[in-house]
Amino acid sequence: MNTPQGCTNLKLRQLTRLVTRHYDHYTAAAGLKTTQYSLLSHVEKFGPIRPSDLAKRMQMDASTLTRNMQPLVAQGWLRIGAGEDARSRLVEITEDGRAKRVEGQRAWKLAQLALNERLGVDRVAALHELLDDAIACFDDDAATE
Repeated sequence: MNTPQGCTNLKLRQLTRLVTRHYDHYTAAAGLKTTQYSLLSHVEKFGPIRPSDLAKRMQMDASTLTRNMQPLVAQGWLRIGAGEDARSRLVEITEDGRAKRVEGQRAWKLAQLALNERLGVDRVAALHELLDDAIACFDDDAATE
């Protein structure tokens, strides 16, 4: 059996920074960061949605979500409106946001194809499987806490 060498957290953070830089290079052509494209995509798919539910779906804390939404609201791509009661809010994508997401999707697709080319499709598929399995292990922990 192989014993892991080094810090898993460090290795994942290094890979994440490199992959984020790769995707951001492509999505910048659409005037988006990868995180912004992902946020627009989630709101389009699940919205209108409460910010707390969106944060859970994206596995991020509420303050990070709020900070990431601000420029998208300022650009008119997302709208935060009234929810079911006076204290709740709903996030929804605007028509301009839908158009920006489509533009971002074209850039994202080019980034994905370039990553597949660079790493090899089999390696990317294996990485996805490994990551999904690891994420599921943490999901199981959250369910029992």
